[in-house]
Amino acid sequence: MKLNVKALALTFGIIWGIGLFILTWWIILFEGATGEATFIGRVYLGYRISPLGSLIGLVWAFVDGFIGGAIFAWLYNLLTSRQSQRKHNTWGQGLSLSERHIG
Repeated sequence: MKLNVKALALTFGIIWGIGLFILTWWIILFEGATGEATFIGRVYLGYRISPLGSLIGLVWAFVDGFIGGAIFAWLYNLLTSRQSQRKHNTWGQGLSLSERHIG
């Protein structure tokens, strides 16, 4: 089974982007907008625990998730195609000539 690279990339991007957006607003709701630098803020330039930072994080996380999802789907498709080729190439090796051409 092959994965649709574009669909999986879009799904990963949306989930990660919305997840970071919701997490940021969760922190704002309970602790307030601190504006402090976080570990994610070091990776995603401009991200802070603030309303504007939640939007910046949404964009960065979408791009990051999109790229990660595309790489994951591409690698999955590559490895499964190699695995199926290996199975296809070794399918009839243990059979005699008469057993290989049944029909």
